[in-house]
Amino acid sequence: MLDTVKDYMSGVIKRKTKKGDLDIAMLIDGPNMLRREFDISLKEVRELVEELGTIRIGLAFLNQYASDKLIEAVANQGFVPRVIPGDVDVYLAVEAMEIVYSDSVNALALMTRDTDFLPIIAKAKEMGKVTIVIGAEPGFSTALQNAADYVIKLKTGREEDREAEEQGREKKREAAES
Repeated sequence: MLDTVKDYMSGVIKRKTKKGDLDIAMLIDGPNMLRREFDISLKEVRELVEELGTIRIGLAFLNQYASDKLIEAVANQGFVPRVIPGDVDVYLAVEAMEIVYSDSVNALALMTRDTDFLPIIAKAKEMGKVTIVIGAEPGFSTALQNAADYVIKLKTGREEDREAEEQGREKKREAAES
């Protein structure tokens, strides 16, 4: 089941198309996904998405509170940072719809957890685009995951910390039982 993308972040659900043949527009919902507590590596995300094809358009939508360090990190990973005054969702949606109606790419990847983008996924599929959603828990919309052709679930720093704590507790239990 995980034959499309390496399982080093958590997994992918493969539904359609061949490995590596997509021309992808990737849009990142920065305030939703590029949060300190998630500790997500854009380099690893890029590598996962590039298993499906080539990223032709890479935009990261950030709000006015984005630090200069974050803006620089986004740019260093090859994404174009777009700093938006206020809520980024509308700007991201407008850009996504322009991409849906263009012939420049055949796949749309949205890095978000937000159900608000469900109509964009539906329209992209209607227009013949392959859809990819990239998200993380908590709050990764099940409806968004079910609508997309590919789903990439990222492990966050929080999840890794919880797993390490659980493994530590397990080892202590095993040691106490010995």
